[in-house]
Amino acid sequence: MTVLEDRIAMAESDNTITLDEMFERLEKMPVPEGYKVEIVEGTVFMSPQRDTHWEIVLDIVEQLRSKYPRKRIKSDVRIDYPGHLNGFATDVTVMAEEAVRTKAGRWRCEDVEFVGEVISKGTAANDYGPKKRAYAVAGVPVFVIADPYRGECLVCTHPRDGKYAVEVKADFGEELDLTDTPVGLVLKTDEFPRD
Repeated sequence: MTVLEDRIAMAESDNTITLDEMFERLEKMPVPEGYKVEIVEGTVFMSPQRDTHWEIVLDIVEQLRSKYPRKRIKSDVRIDYPGHLNGFATDVTVMAEEAVRTKAGRWRCEDVEFVGEVISKGTAANDYGPKKRAYAVAGVPVFVIADPYRGECLVCTHPRDGKYAVEVKADFGEELDLTDTPVGLVLKTDEFPRD
């Protein structure tokens, strides 16, 4: 099958396609180097990786490494979440200590303790909308959105009934106190660059 035929087949599907089938087809397509691909509510999104994006991701990972072993921290690894065809490749994920892979070799969303997303202009609505809902439904205890365009973070905690009960905004430069959550530390944002 050619790339064009494969894209037509995806477009003509009768909504019975699975996430695995979608990702298998995506693996056959030429995705430009430096782009992250994920599926949000059945729609494929490709986002370019930027220096600002990477610097914030790396800063978060380095701070998490003060508490967590490398094997518990993931980045751009597919994890399937509740909802219609949600296969996310989150910027930063912390897995529970007891987390194990499924028979298919993937991590379970039920074992995620923290998600950090750095928004891109083209996909910001996903992070603030369907992805936030999916993380809350999955019971992810802490979800942090870093927004280099606004120079602020949104910290979402205490998921309940498919929503986060607590949402706190903090400007870049302020500390994110996560000591009363499973993360158990304070994230500093003073070195987060802005776009």
